[in-house]
Amino acid sequence: MALNDDIRLLSQLPLFHGMGDEPLRLIAFGADRRHVTTGLTLFREKSPAECAYVIAHGSFELSTLDADGQPHVEATVHAGAMLSELALVTLVERKYTAVALEDSDVIRITRALFHRLIEEYPDAGLLIQNRVRENFAVLAKQAAALLHRFS
Repeated sequence: MALNDDIRLLSQLPLFHGMGDEPLRLIAFGADRRHVTTGLTLFREKSPAECAYVIAHGSFELSTLDADGQPHVEATVHAGAMLSELALVTLVERKYTAVALEDSDVIRITRALFHRLIEEYPDAGLLIQNRVRENFAVLAKQAAALLHRFS
């Protein structure tokens, strides 16, 4: 995939939507591309997440281990999905194990690259800050509705 294809893919992600080409070019140029063969694990549940992945091509099964240590499939994600978005901002653990369902390509975005984006393009940082604030407001509203429903 060419750099312009990666920029177009990144621009379609909710986190980066509406961002100009230059900040996205920084991400696309600085990110690593990786090929993951069918059946291989991209990352494991509870491992430290120091980066996010964007699925450029292919699909992954996301699973967790139940109390008996058996895998439980939580979701299947396809091209255009971002995995471990929160890892771009802070140290977190992976919530799932991601296994390639077919030969797949991912774009690996490190936390350091994301911080560089924010430093070099403050407007992009403001856009992201507003998105995060909106996402937290939606989550808080959903949590309040659940509490109200069960009280």
